[in-house]
Amino acid sequence: MRSINLRPAPSGRPVLALIALACLAAVGFALFAQYQLDMQPCPWCILQRVLFLLIAILAGLGALIGGRVVTVLSSLLIVPAAASGAASAWYQHFVAAKTSSCNLTLADRIVSSLHLDTALPAAFEVRSSCADAAANLVGVPFEFWSLALFVVLGLAGLWCALRARG
Repeated sequence: MRSINLRPAPSGRPVLALIALACLAAVGFALFAQYQLDMQPCPWCILQRVLFLLIAILAGLGALIGGRVVTVLSSLLIVPAAASGAASAWYQHFVAAKTSSCNLTLADRIVSSLHLDTALPAAFEVRSSCADAAANLVGVPFEFWSLALFVVLGLAGLWCALRARG
């Protein structure tokens, strides 16, 4: 005889809330590193901050509004945003940090087109070249921490989307 599970499937809302909090904590730590540890950001660092905030907004909306459609949509949108963040962290380490200037790269164009650097310069103004911004945290390049978090966020977003679909 087959048993019927009457418990509802776990909601992705708590996971989406954790995703949003993790992203806000990442940006908060980046600002701490900038102002307390004197780790000045390059265009790729700023782009990653923007992507963390985008993911926080998507996850926050999914967590607050809920519902299957909103949860699936916000969760699925997190995946390409996280993949973009991982790619930007990878590019920052393996390409941009090897040059003396990263001006007029894709990251620089995106950051300047959003006008966040002029609206909120304390958080979004580029203050260093990629080569000069290269720094380690506990022996690991700073951008690898970012890359790892983007991977975790992307997997969590995918998990939420699959879970919400049933």
